Amino acid sequence: MNKISTVFSIKDLERYSGIKAHTIRIWEKRYGMLSPNRSDSNIRSYSIENLQKLLNVTFLYNAGVKISKIASLSLDEIQSMVNELTVKKGDKDHFLDELKIAMLGYDQFKFESIFNKMSSELSFRSIFLDVFIPLLEYIGFHWQTNSLTPAHEHFISSLIYQKLLLNIERVKQVHSNLSEVYVLFLPDEEIHDLGLLYIAYELALDGKQIVYLGTSVPIHSLTSVLECYPNAKFVSYFTVYPAEKDVNDYLKTIEEQVLFKHKSEFFVFGRIARVAENKNSRIKLFNNTEEGLNKLR
Repeated sequence: MNKISTVFSIKDLERYSGIKAHTIRIWEKRYGMLSPNRSDSNIRSYSIENLQKLLNVTFLYNAGVKISKIASLSLDEIQSMVNELTVKKGDKDHFLDELKIAMLGYDQFKFESIFNKMSSELSFRSIFLDVFIPLLEYIGFHWQTNSLTPAHEHFISSLIYQKLLLNIERVKQVHSNLSEVYVLFLPDEEIHDLGLLYIAYELALDGKQIVYLGTSVPIHSLTSVLECYPNAKFVSYFTVYPAEKDVNDYLKTIEEQVLFKHKSEFFVFGRIARVAENKNSRIKLFNNTEEGLNKLR
């Protein structure tokens, strides 16, 4: 992996902004929009400040402001116009761009500032589904292009994780009626739990009773939960495990060892769930989180 956090190529700028490198060069030459450093062989490199400016310029440009007008503005004026338009539009794409900058600079203070601003305009559901999920998908894609490192993903994921826990704590209730209990777990070796935590948040928001088992739970241990909660429904999120080639066998084992005997139900979310095939009516496979949550309710 490349070690990047403060220095970017013009191709990096293209990937982050969606503006073609050719156009960036034109803006740079005609309007002095960016100030790259140049190597002895005349190769451009850009600072994180250049990237931040380009993302703000792109936001204004996509909002219909002429590039010649943007070029006449100072950095403070550009930021002020962006802030003004963001407030008017509640623009989630701009929040996404700002979070990219926070991630690239490992800037927790900036993340908190952006989150507080989003929270003043959006519900936590909208923040997670419309901003955090696209950010995580963006990270997953750019791992393939060597534009990001595992450290970037761990940094931003841990901050999102904290916000999920705080919001779950804020909305959860203590129940005496245990007739409807949801058991949330991840399969053996699966450690990606942000999606499962979000489902926990939505269920808590709906006033549901939750038993959260967390990551890497063996199938054979699930039956012990049913001894306490015979009517429990199981919920899982398949991101990496079980592998695509093993997912149908995994569901078959769940069916035989857990569902058949106890007449329970199993709700499955996540990327791997989309490729699974199962005809058991007690196993529900969902293509997207919102669809699944509607069924779960």
